[in-house]
Amino acid sequence: MKRAVFLDRDGTINIEKEYLYQIADFEFIPGAVEAIKILNQAGIIVVVVTNQSGVARGYYTEEDVEILHRHIAHELERSGAHVDAWLFCPHHPSGRGSYALPCDCRKPLPGMLKDASRSHDIDLQNSTMIGDKRADIEAGLAAGCRTILVRTGYGSEEEPTVGPQTTVCDDLLSAVKCVV
Repeated sequence: MKRAVFLDRDGTINIEKEYLYQIADFEFIPGAVEAIKILNQAGIIVVVVTNQSGVARGYYTEEDVEILHRHIAHELERSGAHVDAWLFCPHHPSGRGSYALPCDCRKPLPGMLKDASRSHDIDLQNSTMIGDKRADIEAGLAAGCRTILVRTGYGSEEEPTVGPQTTVCDDLLSAVKCVV
């Protein structure tokens, strides 16, 4: 089984912008590309796991999310980095239609991490979840992963809510240096 680092997207890889889906609004957090490249060079699988409730709320479509992910992947490739898998949860309890159904993928539930584990032969207990929200941390803990909260995005506000088992780092680059 392989080791992975699960990354939240908004506030961890890119600057937090409410309901981000347009390429023109996307902006990497400084050091994020380098951090992903370090993980790639270390042979660690990189999996993005992101809640995208804007789909359930009707703000944008699943295709919009996939287009943005392809753009991010292209930008990473230009720097010699890559993400091995992109997973997102389009559901929300107050969403519309089929998106309002209960799911096991919306963080803080560990569904996306467990799906990635099955699909990519990932050893969850030797893997790490990095994010800027308590929901990211709870998903990682529920999956049996090590957890790191970054202070970017909502992380500074969320820091008092995470327990002592979670490492806290300033940003993704410093978090990755704790992992590698």
